[in-house]
Amino acid sequence: MSSKRKTLVVVVGPTGSGKSALAVRLAQHYGAPIISTDSRQVYRGMPIGTAQPTAEELAAAKHYFIADRSPEEEFNCGRYETEALALLDKLFVECDTVVAVGGSGLYVQALCEGMDDLPEADEELRKSLKQRLTNEGLSSLVEQLRSLDKSYAEVVDLQNPARVMRALEVCLVSGRPYSELRSGRVAKRPFSIVKVGTDMPRDVLYDRINRRVDMMVEQGLVAEVERLLPLRHCNALQTVGYRELFDYFDGAITLDEAIELIKRNSRRYAKRQLTWFRRDETIGWLSPDDLDKIIEFIDALR
Repeated sequence: MSSKRKTLVVVVGPTGSGKSALAVRLAQHYGAPIISTDSRQVYRGMPIGTAQPTAEELAAAKHYFIADRSPEEEFNCGRYETEALALLDKLFVECDTVVAVGGSGLYVQALCEGMDDLPEADEELRKSLKQRLTNEGLSSLVEQLRSLDKSYAEVVDLQNPARVMRALEVCLVSGRPYSELRSGRVAKRPFSIVKVGTDMPRDVLYDRINRRVDMMVEQGLVAEVERLLPLRHCNALQTVGYRELFDYFDGAITLDEAIELIKRNSRRYAKRQLTWFRRDETIGWLSPDDLDKIIEFIDALR
């Protein structure tokens, strides 16, 4: 085993900013495997809507946490932290460097810093919130979260019922804002961590997002969502790209309207991701196309 210090290179950034392609180039440079920090790419049967790595990218580097479980399986930050750290223990036996990539801020936090010890869920409260979600819709829960914890509402994915309900649970059980209970204590890891953010002008990013949605539709997104209709109740599918097309299949909106909503909601999600990641002063923001400068940045901090 090498005596070099083990390093986890973490690639973060908004959706559509070229993270996956950059991660593969870094993996090839360092001879490293890749672990995903994306909360949706972990599920099978959802390759288009979750923008899973292409066949070429998967062949170019070994990937983990990609399409390795059913959408019906419950998976959260706590489980991800446990499984990912156990995997890193094994990978670092053979490798000096591992690349992590994804845009799910809570999964990146779980991997790098650990999760706070938050109150246990109250089953009766959770049932009540689920009933409200059914009867009143997600917007009602979002408004209550905004009133109880404006700070967290600005960064959480407000299209994700599970995240909204969990934050509400914590607020209502503890009587304090969820954002206040996130202590910021950083767990020690037995490896060094270097974080790179994919940076580009906002108008360029939004254009990339719009074009990527069009490409997803061309690749068969509508058929993918139709196949997943029997599983639409699963948390894995409560996300941008699926919810809008479920409304289309329900006859509530046209296909063109659904596609435009996916673009709009993807842009909004990207904005929230940037708000989340910009708070982390350890991230080096660089153009995803400037590989030499990114490698120089990583090597200086290893």
